This record gives sequence, C-alpha cells and structure tokens, in this order.
Amino acid sequence: MMNGIDPQKLDQFIKETLHEDVQDGDHTSLACIPESDTSKAKLLVKDIGVIAGVAFAKEVFTRLDPNCVIDTIIEDGTDVDVGDIAFTITCNSQALLKGERLVLNTMQRLSGIATLSSRFAVEVEGLPVKILDTRKTTPGLRFLEKWAVRIGGCTNYRDGLYDWIMIKDNHIDACGSITEAIHRVNNYLSKNDLDLGITVEVRNLVELYEVLEVGNITRIMLDNFEIPILREAVQIIDGRFESEASGGIRLKNVRKVAQTGVNFISVGALTHSAGSLDLSLKVIKGS
Repeated sequence: MMNGIDPQKLDQFIKETLHEDVQDGDHTSLACIPESDTSKAKLLVKDIGVIAGVAFAKEVFTRLDPNCVIDTIIEDGTDVDVGDIAFTITCNSQALLKGERLVLNTMQRLSGIATLSSRFAVEVEGLPVKILDTRKTTPGLRFLEKWAVRIGGCTNYRDGLYDWIMIKDNHIDACGSITEAIHRVNNYLSKNDLDLGITVEVRNLVELYEVLEVGNITRIMLDNFEIPILREAVQIIDGRFESEASGGIRLKNVRKVAQTGVNFISVGALTHSAGSLDLSLKVIKGS
C-alpha cells in the first residue's frame, strides 16, 4: 500500500509508462518464452541507502499478473546494504520481464530520493525543524518523488501552484513591491473564497521589515541568507510568523542553518540532485 498516493493517478501512471515501453508487445519475450512459463526472481540491492518502491513494484506486477506471489523481505523506508534482497516474486515469466524495467527505473529513482532525504533528516535530528521538498521534481513523477521524500523522513511542501501561495522575487518585481504583492494576494483569496497558506520570499532585512509591517501572511522565506544574518532574521520575526530558510542548503551546512531557529528548511536538492540507488531484478535459476 502506497500511503498518500492517489490510486487513480498511480493507475494512470502505470498504464502510460507500461505502454511507453511495451506498446504492441515485448517481442523478445513473446518469441523466447512460452506463455504459461513461471519464474521466480529477487530484487537485489547493489548499493547502500534507503529502499523505496517495494509497494510500487507490487502494484505493477499485480496488474500484469494478478496471480503473482510477492514475498516482501525489506519494507519501504528501510536502510539497505549491498547484497540485500528487498523481495522475491514468483510470476508469469512474460509478465515479469514486461514490468522489470518500469519497476527498476522507478525504484532506483525513488530510492535515491529516499536515501538523500534520510541523510538530511539525520543531519537535523533532535532540532525542532522540518526539512521541506520543493517543486523541483521530474515532470509526471512529482507525486511519486514526493512520496519518496516522505519515505526518507522529510516533509512535503506544496504539491503545485494550486495549493499554497508563494510570493517570490519575480512576483514582487512584477507587482512593484512586497506590500503590493501581499495586498493583491489577500484580495484575490478573499474574492475567490480560497483558504491557502501564504509564503513571502525576502532577500534581505529591509524586505523582511516590510513584510512584518504588512503582515497578513503565513510564512517568511529567508532566501540565501548568511548564517549570522539568518539568525538575526529569525530573532526579528520572533515567532510572529513561521520562518523558512532556503537557497544553497546542502548536507554540510543544513544543521548550522537549523540551529538558527528557523521552523522550516526547503531543500530543492532532495529531488533535483538525488542520484539513483543501484538495484537489479535477477531470475533465480532452477526455481
């Protein structure tokens, strides 16, 4: 079960990605393997990290062969090492090979994100701060990549442009001022009967004081502040609004950022800079 995932969105994703790969048939398997053959395979981990996507693999293979049997050995969100076996599967051979690449490509990507998210979560352990992801995701994969962020122990920010207001530098420059942008946003929300959180990005202390004077927002995003100025900004805000640090956040500096007292730290790297965890699906010979 993939908690927090829309089943219809997942079903559509699996249908489209299988069609991308299979189209009118996996002709190699159709030529080589009898239709009734069954194989047993194992999902082999070839890297160190956090596994994510075992539940996804079940969804794919069950659609291709409703009678397949999957034995989960390692659950999503678990630390893994080279040589670990995440699951074994007994499945129609043609169905197994039809879904193999989709499962591996997706699991490797999601496990890479979960691994990086876990490392960020560990770095701020014990501090009252949440690490947030961003919209810097792979088009079409956002709902799965954000799931992997949660599996790794971090927190989702907004899902898109529709569920949270974020007034950034381009909005401010287009409006003419922070004050005008905040007024327009609040008028828009009121007019359209929308209840959305409002984040305002500030680039310096002058802009911070302007936001504090206007108010009517949820959170202040302190963008690319040096640590001493960031600490000062958090003290100036003094809990009147939520505070968020963003820009240039890496594993080597995230704890120092967290120690300034900010409530949130947004990290685009969770998704845009995550690598892939090396995995393979191996048929067990003689099974």
